Order: sequence, then C-alpha cells, then structure tokens
Amino acid sequence: EIDAAFSFPLGWLQKLFKSRATLSKEHNQEVTKNSVTSASSSLSSSPGGTPSKPQCLPAALASESRWKRNYDIFVCHSNAQSDIEEATRLVSFLEATPHSLRCFLWQRDTCPGGAMSTEFCQAVKDSHLWVLLITPNFVQDSWCSYMMQQVLSEGPMSNRLIPLLHSLSHSQYPQELKYFYYIDLSKNPDRGYTLVNRAVLKYLLKKEMTHNFNMNGSNSGLDGEDGS
Repeated sequence: EIDAAFSFPLGWLQKLFKSRATLSKEHNQEVTKNSVTSASSSLSSSPGGTPSKPQCLPAALASESRWKRNYDIFVCHSNAQSDIEEATRLVSFLEATPHSLRCFLWQRDTCPGGAMSTEFCQAVKDSHLWVLLITPNFVQDSWCSYMMQQVLSEGPMSNRLIPLLHSLSHSQYPQELKYFYYIDLSKNPDRGYTLVNRAVLKYLLKKEMTHNFNMNGSNSGLDGEDGS
C-alpha cells in the first residue's frame, strides 16, 4: 500500500540519480582536498616535517556519544530544483571546516538500487537531529509529508527536530509542527545556517554530558558495592 501511495514518475527518479552522482563526485573531491590540506598543515607546523598534534575539536564534536550514529543531521526537502539547491547550500555550510558536521543528503547519500522508503527511514534512525526544509513545494509533496511523519514518530516532542522555513508564510506552516520553534531562512540564510550549527552542537554537548553523568553514576554504584 505504501508503494502505491508514494509512486514516483520516471523523470523524478532520473533527476534523483543525476543529482546524486554529481553531488557525490563534488563531495568526494572536497573531502580529498580537505584531507590533503589538513595533512600538509600538520607536517609543516612542526620541525623536521613531523606531524604535530591535531588541534582539539569542540567538545561536542569529539564526544563519544556522537559516533554512535552515522550522521549528525538528516536533511529532508522536496525534489523541486530550488529546494535541492537550498538544501545543498545548507549542507555545504555545515560540512565545511570548522563546523565539520556529518549530513545525510538524499541525492548524494542514498544507495543506488535501494528502496527509497528503507533508505530514508534508516537514515532517520542513524541521525542525531533532523532538519526539515519547509517550502511551498514541501507542503505539497506527499513524500515530504510521509518523511515528516517518520521523523515525528521517531522523536515526538523532542529537541532533535529543526524546522527551516523558506518562502512560506506562517499560516502555511504544517499543523503537525505547531509546537516546534522554527528558523526562517527567507531573510538571512547564513544566519539561519549558523543557528542550525549551534543547535546541533548544543544537542551533542548535552547528550555527551548526560552520557558522562550516567557513566559516572554507574561507576560510583559499582565502587559502593565493592566497598561494602
């Protein structure tokens, strides 16, 4: 029944695979470039070309709990070209140094030949936070509505959901999200991107603090048992 409700035209699928192939190539080139630049900086920063100790990452990015999921952010958007371009700009900002976040972008990161519903739902589970790029195209897209429901069912009323509004009036804001604060990208996208990055770091840091607190509590309990 799901397949019947969410069937896709051939042109949409062709656009999906073409966009993913292009973005994947650009992403790999950027990763290689950054890796080479990083390695060169490390070699030249200490006498004799000996690699120096890498600079410390922010506590949120270096946290142990962060690596329990494959992605920091899942980005959901419609297949409209303008929305694809906006989502790509957001991901480029978040993945660039010094932010260095791990983003899931479906045109680039889905597995060729995989079932779309399976790929997307797995990515939702494998991501710490979810960004919904809500535009006029988003609210009219049945697939976006389906993914929004998946996100809400995965983390209802949690602080893991970040709605982004773009070229959409408040009256068109989805009723399912009326209890969530949103970021308006229409006036200042760069500021909105920065707020997303800040929200991710805040969440990861809080998660790590909770993890450490629980670990310390467990260790204290074991110490108490040993001493009795």
